[in-house]
Amino acid sequence: MMPSTAADAPASSTTAAPVRFPRALPFIIGSEVAERFSYYGMMTILPTFLVAQFFNPTHSAALTAGAEARANALVHSFSALGYALPVVGALLADWVLGKYRVILYLSILYCGGHVLLSAFNNDLSGFRLGLLVVAMGMGGIKSNVTANLGDQFTPANAVLLPKAYGWFQMSIDVGAALATILTPLLYQHFGPAVAFGVPGLLMATAALTFWAGRRRYVRVPPTGLRAGLRKVLGAGEDRAALRRVGVVFAFVPVLWILNEQSSSEWVLQATHLNRELWPGFRPLAEQLQLSGIIFGIGLNPLFTYKLYPALARRGLQPTPLRRMGAGMVIATLGVLIVGAIQTRVDAGSHPSAWWQILAYCVLVGGVIMVAITGLEYAYTHATRSLKSLTTSLWVLTIAAANFGLSLVNGSIARGGWLAGLHGANFYWFTAGLMAVNVTLFALVASRLPEKTYVGAEPLESRAAQNPSA
Repeated sequence: MMPSTAADAPASSTTAAPVRFPRALPFIIGSEVAERFSYYGMMTILPTFLVAQFFNPTHSAALTAGAEARANALVHSFSALGYALPVVGALLADWVLGKYRVILYLSILYCGGHVLLSAFNNDLSGFRLGLLVVAMGMGGIKSNVTANLGDQFTPANAVLLPKAYGWFQMSIDVGAALATILTPLLYQHFGPAVAFGVPGLLMATAALTFWAGRRRYVRVPPTGLRAGLRKVLGAGEDRAALRRVGVVFAFVPVLWILNEQSSSEWVLQATHLNRELWPGFRPLAEQLQLSGIIFGIGLNPLFTYKLYPALARRGLQPTPLRRMGAGMVIATLGVLIVGAIQTRVDAGSHPSAWWQILAYCVLVGGVIMVAITGLEYAYTHATRSLKSLTTSLWVLTIAAANFGLSLVNGSIARGGWLAGLHGANFYWFTAGLMAVNVTLFALVASRLPEKTYVGAEPLESRAAQNPSA
């Protein structure tokens, strides 16, 4: 249920009109829940399915390390493509077709990809084709959905935009949570055809829900191809906005390198853990991801409604860049915990899965501080005609991270020059990479301007004029 918006309104008098969320918001949120179920449903079982079905069907201990590296490489290659294509979808939306048509058409294509995954669960070539089609559908709509959410707001209710993005993130978490609970059970009891088919049905539901709200959307018309190219290649406000956003986002891929491990490397690590959380309860390895999602659902409103306002009241303004820097540090602590777990696994032990659950909690806390803030930053720092494009740059940071992880795992599987990064060394390397990254980010962020909404008007705050920023 959406919150009471009247209570959120900073009314200046008893006659002031309440500030309300846009009428289209329930359709966007509802569609996102179903779409995220479809995506995380197939992603939850993908690493273990690839190992068991294609790369090590005999369950040979001697082949385990190589098979897991091959599975991780394919998972991250798929994710890299899916998170790179939002740039293409954004350009189509901003310049040619508009966001509504791009989202609707590619949602239908997305459904077809799920059909292929279900039909070709015994054929690696056909299954790879299904992954390609899913990546095209998911990637094409990714940046447009978040930008379309922002388009529904006007200066009169812009004060609610951060909360709307918070609810948007909540819809992602709810869809992912349901998928993480149910899909592994479907896989265990009914096999891969059903386990990959049900997410396809949810994607169809997402497309229908989005279509049902067609008369309530604010639709920003495309600018045209020539005009769009002039805005990007020419001088002026548009190019300056892209440059500002690009500088900040250059530091985000390392954060996603840490986060994206949890959907592949951490899942396979969980197969080697003692997963009996209490007597009689032993979740599947894939289901441990649920702990991170649950923490995300709880921490998201805690940060938005409690932590950030409390810091502001004490004079420590939680600006977007501050939140992002702190989130990077916290996420690194989660990876250090997983590295310690892997050290014991490498030594032949089977540590309790509770330690990985702790790592999920810490990692998710940091990622939330960066992820929600990044979406807000991408939208508020862009000119109106480039909202989808700047949002796609945010998604492109996830693609870069997955491309890097795919290269590392591919080298490990082949025994290449990065083969030494197997086991715990993999986690120590990525944690060290983030230590360097966040240090450079702090130096650059202290010199960048920021926009933050106060009331209905965007206010500028220049960190260069405030050394504590």
